[in-house]
Amino acid sequence: MSAEVGVESHVDDGVTIGYGDGDDPVIGDRARIRAGTIVYDDVTIGDDFVTGHNVLVREHTAIGDQVLLGTETVVDGTTTIGSRVSIQTNVYIPTNTRIGDDVFVGPGVVMTNDPYPVRTDAELVGPIIENHASIGANATLLPGVTVGEGAFVAAGALVVNDVPPRTLAVGVPAVHRDLPEQLRGENRIRR
Repeated sequence: MSAEVGVESHVDDGVTIGYGDGDDPVIGDRARIRAGTIVYDDVTIGDDFVTGHNVLVREHTAIGDQVLLGTETVVDGTTTIGSRVSIQTNVYIPTNTRIGDDVFVGPGVVMTNDPYPVRTDAELVGPIIENHASIGANATLLPGVTVGEGAFVAAGALVVNDVPPRTLAVGVPAVHRDLPEQLRGENRIRR
């Protein structure tokens, strides 16, 4: 296996880049990949990629530039993550999820893609998180929901329906409210 890792990158001992039977993964310049991380085959990652420890990125995943995947985060494949995205510790991202640009995902967030686990043969459809959305710590997003552009999901919320753009989702199950003035605008995720 001969994965392509860009210039000025640092890959710790104990990292596996290229796992499986597909095309070698490609990782851009200035990556910082910490111990315990596994990147499968058929993965493409842009420049300035950073991981915490023990991150898993499964096959058929495309990740943009300036993306952070926090410690113990799992990206379960067939997923797209945009640029300037900050995904904190212990996040689960299921197959068939789409995450836009300038998105923040707080620690412990769980996204799901199976509406009836092991009961039926339902199509697996992960959430869609549009540009500049923020997801608070320990929120749960159910299969197929869309979190609109600039929306804010509060910590601990259970998102069972689409969240309109520039809206606050709060509670269990989440209800929608006007976005408070201090939360309006775009995320400023720059490293």
